[in-house]
Amino acid sequence: MVAVPAALAPVVYGLLNIASATGIVFANKSVFSIFNFHFTYALTLIHTLTTWVGMQGFLRLKMFEPKHVKRRQLLPLAAAYVAYIVLCNLNLNINPVGFYQITKIAVAPAVLAIDYLYYGRKASPRVTASVLVVCLGVGMATITDPQISSNLAGLTAGFGSVGATALYQIWAGSKQKELGLGSMQLLHQYVPLAAMLLGVLVPLCEPMGWSSREPGTILGYTFTPGSVVAIAISSVLGLLVNLSTFLVIGATSSLTYNVVGHIKTVLILTGGVIFFGDTMPPKKMAGIAAAMSGIIWYSQIKLAEARQSAAAKLLPQAVSLNAVANGGSSNGLAFSKNSSSSSLAAEKMLLIHRETSAGVLKPAAS
Repeated sequence: MVAVPAALAPVVYGLLNIASATGIVFANKSVFSIFNFHFTYALTLIHTLTTWVGMQGFLRLKMFEPKHVKRRQLLPLAAAYVAYIVLCNLNLNINPVGFYQITKIAVAPAVLAIDYLYYGRKASPRVTASVLVVCLGVGMATITDPQISSNLAGLTAGFGSVGATALYQIWAGSKQKELGLGSMQLLHQYVPLAAMLLGVLVPLCEPMGWSSREPGTILGYTFTPGSVVAIAISSVLGLLVNLSTFLVIGATSSLTYNVVGHIKTVLILTGGVIFFGDTMPPKKMAGIAAAMSGIIWYSQIKLAEARQSAAAKLLPQAVSLNAVANGGSSNGLAFSKNSSSSSLAAEKMLLIHRETSAGVLKPAAS
């Protein structure tokens, strides 16, 4: 792997993440709407196989240490991954790009609701208020969009993907902690299982055209150089999203990464209007602005809570140091440095939970 100078790493990795994460949305949408390859399960299988091969390359480059887990422990997680990623791709297949991105924003409120309903974990009043702003914005953007409000199938796929993604986030995060795996280690372990599941589902759920290779079936689809290139680009971009997410979290601050995330949202919404004809009436724009304001507020609150949690965990250590050194002034400096380091670590763990545990370096549908 080409070494990037430390001073340039945040910029290079940030740009790579922006380009790959926005590019894959446009590439997937092109595959579906321009080249009429509407086979969601099949495209997901191609992406997953590409990620599997790519993970072997990352392993050979020693980007992570392999850690083996019994397959039966990961099979339910692989099944949950398949459900969520297929629904996300179906959402992009039948809905405008703008609505697809709005449903991505809606995942945070869904996670909060599931946490409360199933696990009894209550959010702070400030977090609840920020999530209500997100919900208000998402509702406004959806109701005022004539492309969506009358499309029952699109609404079902969109909000179904929200629920599936939220459940998967919570489950993947807890499984990662339970097994003591890093995000890339976990992805390396369950992607082969996901590929095998998709290999079974494709002939069951897609129109294969076994008896007659008619248009609208996989065997009857006419592959052109353009469609092959588009599918290949979307697959490679899925792998680059995985890689750049891993790199950018390690090279940037929490503030920088949040800015990168918001830039991606703006670019995807803008690209939907420019390249795919999404409508953007004033009421819909106001709803999107409200939803983005709420998610920015939510992100900042969660980062502040992570810092406070890290400081609270470090306090007993600081008290112990002070007791040993009989109040030496150097201990205050040591505590300050450790606190700063722990806060940064806490921020990055939050980002990893949101970006990697959330999709566990999710391929293809980012």
